Amino acid sequence: MLTFSPKVITKDFLAQLPERSRSVLLHRFGLGTGERRTLEAIGQDYGITRERIRQIESHGLGLIRESDAYTKHAESLERLKSAMNDIGALAAEHDILATLPKTDADRNHVLFLLTVGHHFTFRKEEADFHARWHVDQSLSDSVTRALRALHDAMDPNELTPEEQFMEMFTDALKNEGVRERDQVTLRRWLGTSKKVDRNPLGEWGHADSPHVNIKNTRDFAFLTLKRHGSPMHFTEVAENIEKLFEREAHPATTHNELIKDERFVLVGRGLYALKEWGYQPGVVRDVIANILKKDGPLARADIIERVKRERYVKDATVIVNLQGGSFTRQSDGKYALS
Repeated sequence: MLTFSPKVITKDFLAQLPERSRSVLLHRFGLGTGERRTLEAIGQDYGITRERIRQIESHGLGLIRESDAYTKHAESLERLKSAMNDIGALAAEHDILATLPKTDADRNHVLFLLTVGHHFTFRKEEADFHARWHVDQSLSDSVTRALRALHDAMDPNELTPEEQFMEMFTDALKNEGVRERDQVTLRRWLGTSKKVDRNPLGEWGHADSPHVNIKNTRDFAFLTLKRHGSPMHFTEVAENIEKLFEREAHPATTHNELIKDERFVLVGRGLYALKEWGYQPGVVRDVIANILKKDGPLARADIIERVKRERYVKDATVIVNLQGGSFTRQSDGKYALS
């Protein structure tokens, strides 16, 4: 957090400018009303093009950097640089504005000082990264490469516990020559990436994965079952969604969502498992057919044992399904597909 008033410095800087330049910068950075305006919107007020407003903005920033006021406040800008170093020397713009200013009212003023100060480099938003600032070009480039390598090394369908994920990121940084950093700094650097993110249970994965980018009850149900590690009744799933995520989940609605999603397999009366655990969809007859297709004719006891790995059913249920026309009992007593 800063130990000086950004507003005081902003006021001195703007006092160095002609009226129109001062007005443009006030509007561009929201230094008066708190609302930052676009080049186009300001241009419409003046009846000139957005490009002309951009030129006025750039010229005004240049005048400030060459002014006596800039020299006067050099120490404060150095302190802002030190504050940036304290939070890792690289951070997403939204993270900086949530961390350094003492109050919400100071946020636009801090952004203005970052823009004016020669210590600070802005990297605009990209497909893979949020808008961010840094005070060390070499470090920023190394972290960016490490984040790309980290993403490429991840299985898009897997989630990684935080401790393990931080170790992976630390290794990727070491490969780029970046020394080990604390967990807060690592999370801040991870926050610059649009490609990796953490779900509500603290597990990391691809940001666009439904296991990370939680959108609906199905996604919460998936995380609930994955966390539990074994089949659950849909009422238990609903209860645990509320406990884990503090999100209301009605049992009937949860049941309907589980039925619709191919990630879940009904394995008993109201019991659901994850397909990724090896369970196959279908009724008991389908399960028997898949077993016999894979392994050939089997004795009744073997079939019962195998089916009960897939479904929570009684022995009698398996036996009844074997009596149907889909299966044939051979002379050796084993059952095969008809």
